[in-house]
Amino acid sequence: MLGSLTLRSFTQWIAILPLLSALACNGASAAVPIPNPAVDEAMSKTKGQATVVVAGGCFWGIQAVFQHVKGVQSVTSGYAGGNANTARYEMVENGDTGHAESVKITYDPSKISYGQLLKVFFSVAHDPTELNRQGPDEGTQYRSAIFYANEDQRRIAQAYVDQLNHAKAFSKSIVTQVVPLKGFYPAEDYHQDYAIHHPDNPYIRINDLPKIDHLRQQLPELYVSK
Repeated sequence: MLGSLTLRSFTQWIAILPLLSALACNGASAAVPIPNPAVDEAMSKTKGQATVVVAGGCFWGIQAVFQHVKGVQSVTSGYAGGNANTARYEMVENGDTGHAESVKITYDPSKISYGQLLKVFFSVAHDPTELNRQGPDEGTQYRSAIFYANEDQRRIAQAYVDQLNHAKAFSKSIVTQVVPLKGFYPAEDYHQDYAIHHPDNPYIRINDLPKIDHLRQQLPELYVSK
């Protein structure tokens, strides 16, 4: 992602702000109301803990969105899709490690279902029709993916992709990969809770804070302020 962690000079950063603004406006308008998943897990009757790993562009924004979702206990930025020995930012950003910038969401299945989390993922957290890019970020490390941990997750995720494509919920077909989770590797400490620690960062203000507003406006029943 573009930001203070890259090698861009201040002059370069200022020069690309108009482009970021345009891309952010496009992304903001891309938030789409979608139906609930027709296939989902049953809500648990007792408090518990489950996890889901998804990828959809820069992990700063995905983490920030899910930190405001009802029933979510924690969200960790990290890497999935590649090997442990390449799960480092300076390697992943080259786009040739197989990793995608991802988040691991730990949630209480008595308060929110796996399918409802996917509804947030598809509708406001990112644009699932963008291939290997989101907003100003481009490369396979920014691809859209659901990394399933078991057969139930695979079945629900694939059924939802098929449902949304069949309903033509988006103007283009969904390109989200539904692939097995081989491992999740937490990102460096300075990436964690980045939007919380750097709310005035231009990248966060332009690309990520609007996503939280979309969550609050479009899915108020799932939104929590923190």
